[in-house]
Amino acid sequence: QVLLVESGGGLVQAGGSLRLSCAASGRTFSRNYMGWFRQAPGKEREFVAAISWSVRTTYYTDSVKGRFTISRDNAKNTVYLQMNSLKPEDTAVYYCAAGAYYGRRPSDYAYWGQGTQVTVSS
Repeated sequence: QVLLVESGGGLVQAGGSLRLSCAASGRTFSRNYMGWFRQAPGKEREFVAAISWSVRTTYYTDSVKGRFTISRDNAKNTVYLQMNSLKPEDTAVYYCAAGAYYGRRPSDYAYWGQGTQVTVSS
């Protein structure tokens, strides 16, 4: 089993920054890849970024490239999502996810955090 606990959401003005954290525990292989997804009201859950614990490879959706950075601290078993230059369209519930393999679909990840709200005001 894998447990994911997120923190760091909140309300920020457009152009501002937030950092999300996801603390992971449990079976290491089952959480080999960590991803961040987001879901806005009335929309499907969408891929934001992903990272592997074992290699320094990162993946981003086009709309956040250059603004968001995913990183990890292996010693703390924590993954971060640094979000800069935030836009109102970034407003969503952000979810941390863990899976054995890389993917961009929610179904590629077996474990999920509870979600944290990010609201960007214009």
